[in-house]
Amino acid sequence: MPGSDPALLRAPLAALMREAGAIARATAARPFKRWTKGKDHSPVCEGDIAVNDFLRARLPALAPAAGWLSEETADEPGARAAATAWIVDPIDGTRAYLAGYPDWTISVALVDAGRPVLAALYAPVSDEMFLALQGQGATRNDTRIDVSAANGFAGARLAGPKRKLERIASRQPDVVLEPKIHSLALRIARVAQGQLDAAFAGKGAHDWDLAAADLLVQEAGGALTELDGKPLSYNRPRLEHGALIAAGPTRHGALLDLVRDLMPEFA
Repeated sequence: MPGSDPALLRAPLAALMREAGAIARATAARPFKRWTKGKDHSPVCEGDIAVNDFLRARLPALAPAAGWLSEETADEPGARAAATAWIVDPIDGTRAYLAGYPDWTISVALVDAGRPVLAALYAPVSDEMFLALQGQGATRNDTRIDVSAANGFAGARLAGPKRKLERIASRQPDVVLEPKIHSLALRIARVAQGQLDAAFAGKGAHDWDLAAADLLVQEAGGALTELDGKPLSYNRPRLEHGALIAAGPTRHGALLDLVRDLMPEFA
């Protein structure tokens, strides 16, 4: 990758994530504005913008040649034309943030040639810092994490959209359906750390929801794919992705087969 060595960016990126988390928590502690955006009227608030502005000002110093793609910045293809780009979700799980729930995160990934090479995911309320570097594993609070090595469906802990989980349970009643995790990135990170055996998402997730979590689960020994089983590609003209599965290697293929059998209800 031209420019900065991702390995040298890991520590300063973690420090910036903690600063961003402090900004988000400080905003949440006082009255703040909120509104909706887009055709789907998704929520956005002052916390999203404050974190976005902070990271937009500070991340370029770590990798000056990198482009920029964020949920809270109007898409400018020219600003992300470089092969390397920061992909940012200032607050992943804004609905949880607005409701005062703990399961929201700040998600940042450095992507090169379509794939993440450095990732940071920070959950400020629980003070969990997930970091991953391509080829060097993934950590949670500086302790290495790995996906579950278990096999089969009995006792498998699954999280995702309720209707999709219920469809899976109708075929595999021995699975365990876990409570909703509002941040999609955190849902996938729970697979990376082995707390979940698999996580699912419906179609429509964007690059910023996924890039950091993708590298986390990959470096923890698992996989995040659409239903075709192929790795995701980022910073492309198409920013949305199809239905997704994240799981360890012993379950990923079996789950793909199962949900394909449940098509079209699952997609």
